[in-house]
Amino acid sequence: MYVCICHGVTDTQIESAIDNGVETMKGLTQELNVGSQCGKCCQCTKRVLNRKLIQIAEAQPQVA
Repeated sequence: MYVCICHGVTDTQIESAIDNGVETMKGLTQELNVGSQCGKCCQCTKRVLNRKLIQIAEAQPQVA
């Protein structure tokens, strides 16, 4: 699904950037330019970011 129409960025590209170490909205803007034009994609980008970070955190082994 396209998240940022201005720059043609998809949710898959955002998730890939997160898998490669990007952990913040600022980082996604620097890496993919999301949110740097009209800003309409910011809320959706943040949802994708938060969902992916939660998935990563839940996949981590629990320390007792």
